[in-house]
Amino acid sequence: MTTQKYITYFRVSTDKQDYGIDAQRRAVSEFLGGTKPVATFTEKETGKTADRPQLQAALAACRKHKATLVIAKLDRLARNVAFIAGLMETKVPFVCTDMPNATPFMLHVYAAVAEEERRMIAARTRAGLAAARERGVILGSPRLPEQNAARQAAAAERARAIRDEMQQLSRMSAHAAAAELNRRGIATATGAPWSARTVIRVRERLAA
Repeated sequence: MTTQKYITYFRVSTDKQDYGIDAQRRAVSEFLGGTKPVATFTEKETGKTADRPQLQAALAACRKHKATLVIAKLDRLARNVAFIAGLMETKVPFVCTDMPNATPFMLHVYAAVAEEERRMIAARTRAGLAAARERGVILGSPRLPEQNAARQAAAAERARAIRDEMQQLSRMSAHAAAAELNRRGIATATGAPWSARTVIRVRERLAA
């Protein structure tokens, strides 16, 4: 009787919030149910990189031993449809422990969803960083708390300096107040034109 052979592959990204190696090993161990893999390959690499020496070694081992590649989750390979499709073209059988019965079509769909999720996460991250910079948050400095506190204090002081003007316009909407402040030639902290968001932020600082 032929016994199924397995090669296991683990990938840990540089992301601190990543699905860790211990969790992957537990998932794979539960799937194998006591069966010892022929070989195990592990590498630390971002999912965006297609050049994976350890993955290539794992695939070569699968061909040599006529084994099935076992991974904990599909995104341990990549969150990229083209990458997953390319792996399927190698004809090396592989199984994801979180969806062991998935068909090739389902794997394509899951890969597409993962790719879109990665794109959305990146977009949200960029938007969050842009919003932080707009609020005056200094990013990437070892003195970040101190610098942010100083920046916030300076912003509060600037808001107090135009308290009278803001009180005069307190009954106006943020959009209308921004237009009036621009008409009066009152400068913002950055020198950019007033916007509804800037007005709201100054009002919040004065209220605080």
